[in-house]
Amino acid sequence: MTDMTSAAAAAPINVSQNTQQQGKKSSTPWKSTGLTVGIIVCGILTIAGIALWAMQLSGGMIQTGMRNLDSWGLYITFFMFFVGLSAGGLIISSVPKAFGIKGFGGISKVAIMSSIACTIAAIGFVVVDLGQPTRIWELFVFSNIGSPLMWDIIVLGTYLILSCFYLWAQMANERGKVSDKALRILSVIALLCAVMVHSVTAWIFGLQQGREMWHTALLGPWFVSSALVCGTALVICVVEALRKVGYLSLDQAYIVKLAKLLGAFVCVDLYFFACDLLTEGFPGAHGADVVSMLVSGQLAPFFWIEVVGCAVCALICFTPKLRTNPLIVIASLLAIVGILCKRIQLLVGGFQLPNLDYVGVLSPQTITNWESGWADAYAGMVYWPTPLEFGVMLGVVALAGLIFLLGIKFLALQPGDKIQAESEK
Repeated sequence: MTDMTSAAAAAPINVSQNTQQQGKKSSTPWKSTGLTVGIIVCGILTIAGIALWAMQLSGGMIQTGMRNLDSWGLYITFFMFFVGLSAGGLIISSVPKAFGIKGFGGISKVAIMSSIACTIAAIGFVVVDLGQPTRIWELFVFSNIGSPLMWDIIVLGTYLILSCFYLWAQMANERGKVSDKALRILSVIALLCAVMVHSVTAWIFGLQQGREMWHTALLGPWFVSSALVCGTALVICVVEALRKVGYLSLDQAYIVKLAKLLGAFVCVDLYFFACDLLTEGFPGAHGADVVSMLVSGQLAPFFWIEVVGCAVCALICFTPKLRTNPLIVIASLLAIVGILCKRIQLLVGGFQLPNLDYVGVLSPQTITNWESGWADAYAGMVYWPTPLEFGVMLGVVALAGLIFLLGIKFLALQPGDKIQAESEK
């Protein structure tokens, strides 16, 4: 009897000690050799990208493949792409809390961290595309509030600040310092901001009346659906990688739920694409050249990679026998590559069809393939990145990877005790 009494008295002490040990464990940096290697590699690539950017600044934008007639290129393509990745991740994180539904097993903080890293990359691509860092200051001093470009800058900055605050609120909520009601209100605001940032980015292109490929009211919802596709796919890949290394412990049912959600988003995105193609390519329509350019013209490889890849992704996500972890990751990668090809089609396609005939003298400053005249200049793709652009792009992507990996290492992004208990029910 004495032994039983002493054991009962010691039990609360052991529970308290375990709780303290769990608290210390969550506050200490997560140690992993692979994580350290990843941080070092991303750091080296980021420094190399900064060095190449310095070369671009010293030699001018003529070192890139962009010219007067195709003034946007790889940087703005990846800007659109990373805005979609960031918005999708934040939407996946905020929707369950905003609507009071069951989430995805405590992956919310990881999704927000990926959103923050992608947003910083998107801003980085805008900076390297401006030509000179001083133009950031000029952008605000001489800003035109009536311009969609300025709307995007304001919304993107607000979005980054809100994402950081939302991550802090999630962590504070698990410690009991932020109420569930306050977190739900913040989730609604984050969801609206995520939709708005991609809508504004779409309006930058959609309001360009002189570009046949861009001028459509469908571009706003199309951008949001694409963000949901690639954002969900990125979260799946990240979560699977973190499960593999032992950082997250997540039930397979949540991965299956995410896969089904990805399949639904892919189908919606393909439906929007089909609607746009039908409208443009209907007999007698003015945009038949757009459909021809995509289906069998210069941009056909990107078009078919997107369509076939997304179709295969949907097939894997909706077929129970195919929903194994390796195939789900492959489906997610196909979706990400497909949306990237979609961004390439959109941006290059806007310049591929000339909106004016005989606009000026052909020279290396006006168009890349200028030597043989207009016909040959537009025979192939009017734009292709230079090695310098690829190097700078890789540096910005590495910066996003570095920020995410540092967040994994130093922040407590694993599910808290309350979230873990709810996911195990």
